[in-house]
Amino acid sequence: MTYWVPNGGHPAQTELTTDRAVFTDAYAVLPRGTMRDIVTSRLPFWDDTRLWVLARPLSGFAETFSWYVVEVAPGGGSERPEDDPAAEGVLFVVGGTLRLTISGIDHRVGSGAYAFIPPGTTWSLRNEDSTAATFHWVRKAYERVDGIEPPEAFVTQETEVSAEPMPGTDGAWSTQRFVDPLDTRHDMHVNIVSFEPGGAIPFPETHVMEHGLYVLEGKAVYLLNKDWVEVQAGDFMWLRAFCPQACYAGGPGPFRYLLYKDVNRHPRLTL
Repeated sequence: MTYWVPNGGHPAQTELTTDRAVFTDAYAVLPRGTMRDIVTSRLPFWDDTRLWVLARPLSGFAETFSWYVVEVAPGGGSERPEDDPAAEGVLFVVGGTLRLTISGIDHRVGSGAYAFIPPGTTWSLRNEDSTAATFHWVRKAYERVDGIEPPEAFVTQETEVSAEPMPGTDGAWSTQRFVDPLDTRHDMHVNIVSFEPGGAIPFPETHVMEHGLYVLEGKAVYLLNKDWVEVQAGDFMWLRAFCPQACYAGGPGPFRYLLYKDVNRHPRLTL
C-alpha cells in the first residue's frame, strides 16, 4: 500500500505564500505544504520525537478528538506516551518500523499497522531501527457507559482487513472497518475509505459525526459545506458535525483516506 509521509523542511523564500489552507466555521483544510518544521510540536516524556498537531478539541467547532502525525527518530520514542488515563487511541503507521508494547506484549509494527489502545492501558513505543518512523495518532476521551466494558486492545494490519464495497457501487467506493460497527463498546471508528477513479459520494452527507480525514493516496475534489475543494495525498480535512460533504475521485489512480468519526453514544445534553 502507498501512504503519504510528510517530511517537514522549510519553503524557499522564492515560493508563493498562497495555498489551499483554509479555516471556516464548518470545516478546515490543512494542505500537506503546511506541515513544515516550524509548526512541529513536542510532547513530555517523548525522546527524539516531533509531531504535527492536525486537530484538537475546539469549543464551537469539532470537540471530540485530537489527531497527530508523529515522526520518531532512530532511538526515539516513549515509555510514558499517554498522560491522560481517560484517553483511548488509534495508531496507524505510515513509514518505518516501531516496537509497540501494550500491557507487556511486544509488537513490531511497520507501514499499514493499526493499533487500538483502550483508556488506562500501559503501553510504550520505541524506534529501534536506523531510519525515522511515522505514524498517525488519533486520541479521544472514552465515553463510558454503565454496564458496558471498554473494548480490548488489538494490533492488526491493513492488508488483513477486507474492503467492504458500499451498496450499488461495484467496488468504486469501499471502506476498511477495523472494528465491528455493531460493537457499541467502541465510541469512535478510524477506518480507511477508498475510491477507484470515477468513484463518488453522490449526495451531500450531513450527519452528527465529527470527522478528520487524512488523504493517504491520490487526489479528488471534495465538497465541504458549500465549497468544492481539490485535495491530494498528505492533505487533512477537519469537519464539524453536520457539515455537508461529498466526493468525486477523478483519477488517474485510487483516492484513499484515513477517517475518524465519533459513534455509538447519546449526544451530551449538559457540559
